[in-house]
Formats: sequence, C-alpha cells, structure tokens
Amino acid sequence: MGADPAVVGPYLVGALGDERWRRVDVELIAAGMSNLTYVVTPEGGSADDSVILRRPPTGAVLATAHDMEREHRVISALADTAVPVPRTLHLCTDTGVLGAPFYVMEKVTGVHVVEELPPGYADTPAQRRAIGDGLVDVLADLHAVDPAAVGLADFGRPEGFAARQVRRWTKQWDATRDRDRPDMDALAARLAETVPAGRRSGIVHGDYRLDNCLLDPETPGGIRAVLDWEMSTLGDPLTDIGMLFLYWPEAGEDRPVLSTVTTLPGFPTRREIAERYAQRSGADLSDLSWYVGFAFFKFAAIVAGIVARSAAGAMAGKDTTGFAERIGPCVELGRAALDDGAL
Repeated sequence: MGADPAVVGPYLVGALGDERWRRVDVELIAAGMSNLTYVVTPEGGSADDSVILRRPPTGAVLATAHDMEREHRVISALADTAVPVPRTLHLCTDTGVLGAPFYVMEKVTGVHVVEELPPGYADTPAQRRAIGDGLVDVLADLHAVDPAAVGLADFGRPEGFAARQVRRWTKQWDATRDRDRPDMDALAARLAETVPAGRRSGIVHGDYRLDNCLLDPETPGGIRAVLDWEMSTLGDPLTDIGMLFLYWPEAGEDRPVLSTVTTLPGFPTRREIAERYAQRSGADLSDLSWYVGFAFFKFAAIVAGIVARSAAGAMAGKDTTGFAERIGPCVELGRAALDDGAL
C-alpha cells in the first residue's frame, strides 16, 4: 500500500517524539492521481489526532515529478505568509523506511470539493461567487510572495521558465505516450515556437485548482489550506492561471476534467477570474491564450503519465478507466485556445 502501519507507527514514535503513534491506522485518501496521501491516526484516537503522510506513487515513472523534499520545503517556507498551508511536522529522506522519501504534516479540517459541493454547503450564488473570488485572491497572494524573503531564492530558475516547461512536458509525453498522436506532437511544436516573453516571476504552484484546496467549513470563500505542491517551483505565475482556467468549465461546456462544480450559478466566469486576478496582481494578461493552450497540453501529458503508471500497476488501486480518452479532447481544447482565445 506504500505506507505499512507496522512501519509508519514505530517510525513516528521517534520522528514526532510521542509514544501514542506506536500503533496506527493508515488510510489512503482516494482523491489524487500522482503523489499518495494517507491519513494516519493513532490507535484509539479520533480524527482530530490524525496527521497526513505524503509519499511518491509506488513505481513512479518520472521520479523528478514526485520530489518530497521540494514539496516539504515550499510548504514550510510559506507557513508565515498570507498563503494558507498545512504545518509540516517531519521530513524523511531515508528510502529504507517506506521505499521512498515522505513527509508528515498536520491534518487541516476543511471542505474538499471534487465532483460536487457537499449538501448544504455554498447553496447560494453569492457563496459560490465568494469561493471563486477566494481562490483567485489566494493565488494572487502566492504570486506576491518574495521568494528570497521566505528562503526560496534558489527554488527554481525563472529565466526561460515557460520554454523549459514546454520541453519538460514534451519529454514527459515522449516517455509515456500511449500511442501515436500527431495532433499532440503538433501542439507541442506550436507552443515551443510561440513562447511569450515572461514579464513576471514568482512562486508557482503548478496545479492550482479548486480540488487542491480545502475550503472553510463555516464561511464559503475562505481557503483553509492549499494542497498538492509537488509541481511548485519559481517561474511564470501565468502558468497557474492557465491551469486554473483548464479546470474551470462554464455552463454549457464539456471538458475532460473531473468536476463541473464551476458551472453552477454564482461561480465567476473565466473572464471575471482574469479581471479579478489582473486587478489584484497588476499582471498583464495579453498572452493568456498561450498559457491556457499550454495548460491543456500539460494536462494531456499528465494524463498520459497516469495511464502509463496504471498500466504498470503503480496507481495503488485507483480507477483510471477512460483516462486515455481524455487526451484527444485536451489537445483540441489547447489548439482552440491558441486559435480562438482563452476567454
């Protein structure tokens, strides 16, 4: 399972300095298709006693995409900023323990929205609008953080970031392609030829979206924690906006993503998101179409990687049925963003 309770419990006794971790229950959280997330609870304890353990997938195809030390580092660095993140508790780099590095962090109580809103939560359009606005504001706050001020000056190379990202995900696609897809290859080539000149740099989340955040249970619009920092680095902040747009379908649209929550009345449109982000950050969004086109290409490459890991038996029981069928529509939406615009 990747986190044997008989190993995790005794290890946490020493790591956290508390004997109550000697015997634990370990539960794999179903959401997520990359790094594995577990809830670890001491035997006889309640949910309030639990912690979260994060580790790479078993049999990872590209190990560089699952760097636990980097993920632990960025979350720790953001602890005292306006960006809400869980408190980190321990990092283990000894692969002899679980077969891969892992880290432990606090379990934040919040609403996790994946495919639908929980009954009774954010029932009004105004509350849904607040959720959208809250997501945008937190992202603007992240991009406003000075990397050097939080010890992340060397966390990445902002210069040439967008061009390297195209090369990186083209390499990912080449390493995990399920079959010949000339349209995907053509999109990669077109993105490489039209990389915009980045005007800003900052801390980039890499996969910012609604279901990578925990929402305030009492106040829709409040963000309790931003999760899943495995793709974070220093780079062009507009790549985060591109990814957010990918995961933000509007009413009447059919997109190959898990959730259609944002099609509900009240959620801001992508145009409204862009306007709010530009106002909060002062960013120039004239090249936004490229970033959205790249986001669909990147997502298609990620899906190809998931399909490859699933075929290798490395997805820890997760259902990946139909994932390969998402690649083609993503490529078409990426092309459409470049041709027709993102808004």
